[in-house]
Amino acid sequence: MKIDIVTLFPGMFDGVFSDSIIKRAREKKLLEIKIHNLRDYTLDKHKKVDDRPYGGGPGMVIMAEPVFRAVEALAKKDSKVILLTPQGKKLNQKLAEKISGYKHAILLCGHYEGIDERVKAVVTDEISIGDYVLTCGEIPAMALIDCVARLIPGVLGDSESNLDESFSSGLLEYPQYTRPPVYKAMSVPDILLSGNHKEIEKWRKRQSLAKTIKHRPDLLKK
Repeated sequence: MKIDIVTLFPGMFDGVFSDSIIKRAREKKLLEIKIHNLRDYTLDKHKKVDDRPYGGGPGMVIMAEPVFRAVEALAKKDSKVILLTPQGKKLNQKLAEKISGYKHAILLCGHYEGIDERVKAVVTDEISIGDYVLTCGEIPAMALIDCVARLIPGVLGDSESNLDESFSSGLLEYPQYTRPPVYKAMSVPDILLSGNHKEIEKWRKRQSLAKTIKHRPDLLKK
């Protein structure tokens, strides 16, 4: 998968994609990430990308022209253009799975008071990471890439790692334990030490359901 990020602040991504799982995915050529400065797609000598909104109001709005020029320069036949915006569809595991199947995604990071509405003529998906407002679209872009990258086949060492995680099945993940079996008088449940994989599977399903009922009952309604 190839991802192009169009941003006013390329420096925000320094180091974010150079560690852990995403670093390994890039090294294995499973994921290609390139960062582009929106100002490089302007035509005036001052590299102006924003202006005051028509009709008045506070703040500045990112102009349509540099965004269109960036998309036109980067897009291919099968490209998908994703706008990170509070007005977008809320990111969830199902949407992340869909995006992980894209061959090429162009992420547009908003800023200031937003982007000229006409930009949406070239946008495939509008995505939000939650019902709150951030100062920019760069942080949602990082979250989206981290969420999607781990779903690309071959990125995670264990091909089944994604299957049991929270939200993959519609429920929260069951409790996890590792060595030692007893720590500060707290013991690992006996069933996990039994070696009976059939019963362990039943226990995990019950625990997932119990966790979801307690912490996220709204997921059951879906």
